[in-house]
Amino acid sequence: MDLTGKQRRHLRALGHHLDPVVQLGKAGLTDGVVAAVDAALERHELVKIRLGTECPDELDDVADSLSEKLRAAVAQTLGRTILLYRRHPKEPKIKLPAGS
Repeated sequence: MDLTGKQRRHLRALGHHLDPVVQLGKAGLTDGVVAAVDAALERHELVKIRLGTECPDELDDVADSLSEKLRAAVAQTLGRTILLYRRHPKEPKIKLPAGS
């Protein structure tokens, strides 16, 4: 899923006040973390993931891996935080602006 610049800005604005739903610790990106992020995306469409300081994985690697495994779009990576978006297939809550 590719997002336009306008859509990314919209999602970043919506995600600014969100608290991280999932946090990665010293075990890094595990199957349990992937399942938790998948469930959170199913419920919320837009989720924030925080990498703890003890997380052995790189931020960009985690973002790429999660977006690939969960068919989600990375709206932003900032510091040790990832903002992921996946449209709900039946009942979307977030209306994205038209891409251009």
